[in-house]
Parts: sequence; structure tokens; C-alpha cells
Amino acid sequence: MASLQIEQVPVLSDNYVYLIYDPATQACACVDPAESAPVKRRLDELGWRLTHIFNTHHHHDHIGGNLTLKQAYECQIVGADNDRARIDGIDVGVKDGDVFEFGSTRVHVFEVPGHTRGHIAFWFEDDHALFCGDTLFALGCGRLFEGTPAQMWNSLSKLKQLPDETRVYCAHEYTQANAQFALTIDPTNAALISRAREIDELRAQGQPTVPARLGMEKATNPFLRPDETNVQKTLDMVGKDSVEVFAEIRRRKDNF
Repeated sequence: MASLQIEQVPVLSDNYVYLIYDPATQACACVDPAESAPVKRRLDELGWRLTHIFNTHHHHDHIGGNLTLKQAYECQIVGADNDRARIDGIDVGVKDGDVFEFGSTRVHVFEVPGHTRGHIAFWFEDDHALFCGDTLFALGCGRLFEGTPAQMWNSLSKLKQLPDETRVYCAHEYTQANAQFALTIDPTNAALISRAREIDELRAQGQPTVPARLGMEKATNPFLRPDETNVQKTLDMVGKDSVEVFAEIRRRKDNF
């Protein structure tokens, strides 16, 4: 049974910040604070005190609240060791394969470059929770601002190995648009067609589509499926290398 409490805080136009609370120790982390005020407000409402900030990458809509929150709570900022120069206020640098303690739980670190060269993800194994920033989205993946298709496919392949029950806490509410695109790549996928309908219903009610289950992502997210025959058929790329197919899917999404 999961022991952590996870709160989703909508900020800016479509970002999600996450608060992770361990009742056993009162450790409290904030993942990718785009801005500080909504985070402080929610912490006050919950009666939690921030002890950590976890940054997945250096973009301002993920670290914009770092310094203000650090000053207010004297919390520890954890980010990619190989991208220290771009993470405001970083205290602890972590790298691929690291495992560290947060409260009474353990956190696994994955280096997942592609969106940026220093992107990382945090996986809470016991709680089946993955905080993956802008690498993996519900039905999508991040744009390749600093990496190559091969790097991003390798990064997604790492995350794809995690258990199906893993909850994917990505950093943006992009799912409805991602579903519309996914249907152009995998139009006969019954699970995707059904999921797209559910997403439309959720958004019509103003409800979030995140977190998503990794098992459903594996079945419906085209960026996790470049090796699937039906996807390759749509692209007229049957038998092509997965990286080449992935690159074509990403190119089409960039121009969708």
C-alpha cells in the first residue's frame, strides 16, 4: 500500500507542481515548482512544511519558485548533478542509478536526456509513482530541445521498463491535444480510441487527466510504440529501426 500523500497543484497555464508528503516523518517535497505562491498557499492549507525540492530539469517553468521557497522553508534542492549550473539553488546533485532516502521511502534516479541534456526523473518504487517532468507525458513526450531522437527513445525505453501500475506524474496538462495527435498515428487502436473519449469527458468537466498509468501509456502512447507494426504501417515504415520511427513520430507532432 502506498504510504505517501501526493497533492497536485495546477500553476501557470498548464503546469502541474506536485507536493509529496511522508506522514511517518513529515518530510515534504515539491517537484518542479514553477512559481512559489500557489505552492506556499497549498502547503499552508495542508499544514505541511517543505523540506525538499526535486527538480527534473532547468527550464524556468520548473525551477521558477526554487529560491523563494528555499528562503522561506530552508529546504534542500535536489537536481541533476550534470546540470548544476542551470538549477537555481541546488544543494544535492544526483545521477543515473542513484538511490536516496526521502523520509521513510527510497527514491530512484533516472537520467532521461532528450528534452534537455540534463533531464532526470524520480521514481518512488514502493508508492508506484514516477515524476518525469517533460520527458514522458500522458500520450506524448517532450520536444527535443537539446537532445537527439536516439537519446529520447533511450530515455523513454528506460521508463517503459517500469511496472505497469506505475503512476506517471508528468508536468503538463497536454493530454487532450496529445490524444488527437495519437489517433493520427495509431487510428485503429481500440484502447486509444476509448481513452481519447474518456479524456474528452474529463476535460469537459474541468478534471485533470494526470496521473496516468504506465500500463495504459504502453498500450496507447505512440511515442512508446515505434516498434509496433500498426504504428509502422501508418507511417509506411514497416521494419524500420525504432529510433528512425520515433524520430518521424516526433517530427509529425512538432508540425501537428
